[in-house]
Amino acid sequence: MKSFPEIQRQLEAGKFEFTRHAFKRTIERNISDREICETASNLEIIEDYPDDKYSPSCLVLGFTNAQRALHIQISRMESDVVRIVTIYEPDEISWINFRTRR
Repeated sequence: MKSFPEIQRQLEAGKFEFTRHAFKRTIERNISDREICETASNLEIIEDYPDDKYSPSCLVLGFTNAQRALHIQISRMESDVVRIVTIYEPDEISWINFRTRR
Protein backbone atom coordinates (compact mmCIF):
# COMPACT_ATOMS: atom_id res chain seq x y z
CA MET A 1 0.00 0.00 0.00
CA LYS A 2 1.34 3.43 -0.97
CA SER A 3 2.59 5.49 1.97
CA PHE A 4 1.31 8.95 2.73
CA PRO A 5 4.74 10.59 2.20
CA GLU A 6 4.94 8.92 -1.23
CA ILE A 7 1.49 10.30 -2.11
CA GLN A 8 2.67 13.78 -1.14
CA ARG A 9 5.91 13.51 -3.15
CA GLN A 10 4.11 12.29 -6.26
CA LEU A 11 1.41 14.95 -6.08
CA GLU A 12 3.96 17.71 -5.57
CA ALA A 13 5.94 16.46 -8.59
CA GLY A 14 2.80 16.35 -10.74
CA LYS A 15 2.95 12.56 -10.97
CA PHE A 16 -0.75 11.80 -10.95
CA GLU A 17 -3.43 10.46 -13.24
CA PHE A 18 -7.20 10.62 -13.16
CA THR A 19 -9.91 8.03 -13.41
CA ARG A 20 -12.40 8.94 -16.12
CA HIS A 21 -14.76 10.14 -13.38
CA ALA A 22 -12.09 12.35 -11.75
CA PHE A 23 -11.06 13.83 -15.09
CA LYS A 24 -14.66 14.89 -15.76
CA ARG A 25 -14.89 16.42 -12.30
CA THR A 26 -11.74 18.51 -12.73
CA ILE A 27 -13.23 20.03 -15.87
CA GLU A 28 -16.69 20.59 -14.37
CA ARG A 29 -15.24 22.10 -11.21
CA ASN A 30 -12.44 24.06 -12.88
CA ILE A 31 -9.66 22.40 -10.85
CA SER A 32 -6.23 22.75 -12.41
CA ASP A 33 -3.25 20.40 -12.25
CA ARG A 34 -1.30 23.23 -10.61
CA GLU A 35 -3.86 23.44 -7.79
CA ILE A 36 -3.59 19.70 -7.21
CA CYS A 37 0.20 19.99 -6.93
CA GLU A 38 -0.17 22.90 -4.49
CA THR A 39 -2.17 20.79 -2.03
CA ALA A 40 0.74 18.38 -1.45
CA SER A 41 2.51 20.67 1.03
CA ASN A 42 -0.41 20.75 3.47
CA LEU A 43 -2.20 17.49 2.73
CA GLU A 44 -3.89 15.44 5.47
CA ILE A 45 -5.81 12.19 5.42
CA ILE A 46 -9.32 12.73 6.73
CA GLU A 47 -10.84 9.33 5.90
CA ASP A 48 -9.23 5.99 5.13
CA TYR A 49 -10.90 3.26 3.04
CA PRO A 50 -8.72 0.12 3.34
CA ASP A 51 -11.50 -2.10 1.94
CA ASP A 52 -12.56 0.14 -0.96
CA LYS A 53 -14.11 -1.60 -3.98
CA TYR A 54 -11.14 -1.55 -6.40
CA SER A 55 -8.15 -0.83 -4.17
CA PRO A 56 -7.42 0.68 -0.76
CA SER A 57 -7.93 4.43 -0.92
CA CYS A 58 -8.14 7.51 1.25
CA LEU A 59 -9.80 10.90 1.21
CA VAL A 60 -7.36 13.74 1.70
CA LEU A 61 -7.84 17.44 2.33
CA GLY A 62 -5.44 19.99 0.95
CA PHE A 63 -5.45 23.72 0.31
CA THR A 64 -4.21 25.51 -2.77
CA ASN A 65 -2.00 28.60 -2.51
CA ALA A 66 -5.21 30.65 -2.84
CA GLN A 67 -6.67 28.70 0.15
CA ARG A 68 -9.17 26.76 -1.96
CA ALA A 69 -10.04 23.57 -0.07
CA LEU A 70 -9.95 20.38 -2.13
CA HIS A 71 -10.96 16.86 -1.22
CA ILE A 72 -9.14 14.26 -3.29
CA GLN A 73 -9.90 10.56 -3.10
CA ILE A 74 -6.69 8.70 -3.89
CA SER A 75 -6.00 5.05 -4.60
CA ARG A 76 -3.28 3.71 -2.30
CA MET A 77 -2.30 0.99 -4.76
CA GLU A 78 1.47 0.94 -5.37
CA SER A 79 2.41 2.66 -8.64
CA ASP A 80 4.69 5.33 -10.07
CA VAL A 81 1.86 7.87 -10.02
CA VAL A 82 -1.00 8.86 -7.74
CA ARG A 83 -4.34 7.70 -9.11
CA ILE A 84 -7.06 10.25 -8.35
CA VAL A 85 -10.48 8.60 -8.02
CA THR A 86 -12.49 11.78 -7.53
CA ILE A 87 -11.90 15.39 -6.58
CA TYR A 88 -14.14 18.20 -5.37
CA GLU A 89 -14.39 21.35 -3.31
CA PRO A 90 -16.05 20.40 -0.01
CA ASP A 91 -19.01 22.49 1.12
CA GLU A 92 -19.61 23.74 4.64
CA ILE A 93 -23.12 22.26 4.68
CA SER A 94 -21.71 18.70 4.53
CA TRP A 95 -18.38 19.20 6.35
CA ILE A 96 -17.17 20.73 9.62
CA ASN A 97 -13.90 22.57 8.91
CA PHE A 98 -13.75 20.52 5.70
CA ARG A 99 -12.53 17.58 7.86
CA THR A 100 -15.53 15.93 9.55
CA ARG A 101 -18.79 14.89 7.94
CA ARG A 102 -21.89 16.49 9.44
